[in-house]
Amino acid sequence: MAPFIMDFGDLNRYLLRDESSDDPYQALVNAHTYEDDHHWPWYLDDVSALGHDARRSTTDVLRELYSARMAVNRLLAARLAHIVIDAAPIERLVVIEAIEATGNVLFTYTADLARRVERDEGIELRYLGDFHLALESGHARTGNDDAKLAAIDLDDSQRSRCQSLVIQVFDLFTAWVAELLAYANTANRQARAA
Repeated sequence: MAPFIMDFGDLNRYLLRDESSDDPYQALVNAHTYEDDHHWPWYLDDVSALGHDARRSTTDVLRELYSARMAVNRLLAARLAHIVIDAAPIERLVVIEAIEATGNVLFTYTADLARRVERDEGIELRYLGDFHLALESGHARTGNDDAKLAAIDLDDSQRSRCQSLVIQVFDLFTAWVAELLAYANTANRQARAA
């Protein structure tokens, strides 16, 4: 997960955020980016707490991160950047909402696993646990924001474009999760064999 998680802050800070815009939808996007651009240190804390800071050479780590089996993970942020780079503010908002939807699903599952780790090992996980899940369950929006989103009026062309963006985001995250699962299954088989 590390490549995407570490890149996600930059995606928010440098690609989604646009302080020069006076568009009301971009204002919602900007507010969201300030909520999501600083979660990666929690992930590093979790990695350390789980004991994954074992000494490995930098070249071994880079070889693994840049292996073919990590390509989807490595490219997820770049592919999302490609989607949003020329997107209109309303389209950026739609992309954010789609990413949030995938995050809510992912963090619901990881929080359950994190609770088990805390119960069995006494290790609290912030990024993968309830701490992050609570923030992801609507941190950037209020009930008023939900009403604003529901009231957005799109013409047929805009609606079609936004639906296409949602499908693209969901497809990217589906491929990402599939790669993560394959990676975990391989690691589990190797651990059992050792």
